[in-house]
Formats: sequence, C-alpha cells, structure tokens
Amino acid sequence: MRPLGTDLADPNTRPWFLWDEDVSVSELRAILGDEAHPRWVELAAKVIREARDDEVWDFLPLARVVARYAEIRPRLGRRRAFWDDLLEGWRADGLVA
Repeated sequence: MRPLGTDLADPNTRPWFLWDEDVSVSELRAILGDEAHPRWVELAAKVIREARDDEVWDFLPLARVVARYAEIRPRLGRRRAFWDDLLEGWRADGLVA
C-alpha cells in the first residue's frame, strides 16, 4: 500500500483518513464524482466519517451529501449524531433544503 499523506492537493497522495484503503486522492475524486460508481455510498460515508469536517467539502458537494444523506447516514457510526445535528441545524437556518 502507498504511504498515507496529508497533502490532499497531491493527486497521488493516499489520504490520511483512508488508512485502510489503497486509494489516491485522484482515484477518490473520480469515484465520488460518479454517483453511479458501486462504491460511491461506501466511500462518501467513509470520507464524512473519517476526514476532518472541513476536508469533507474538498471531496463532496454539500448538495450531494444532503440529497443522498439517507443512504450515507447508516454508515456514519460514531459521527452520525454530529452530522444529523449539523444538517438539521442548517435546514432550520434555511441553508439547505
């Protein structure tokens, strides 16, 4: 496996938060850019669950997360409550539909 890295601007870096995946930044972007990819929900949830909150938006647009949250949510584990509260707060403030 490639070594983990923190330089998410480097397309060849294996993101630090994908400690159990041999996937580069460019490969991750390609998968998450194709909602029909068979691993889309799995890797979207992994990014949301494992990456820093501000890094999530480097890989996933908010609109896509909101639209597919029902599929992503069951895979969020210990981070589910955080994301539920965050998205609900943004809905209450009129920031997302």
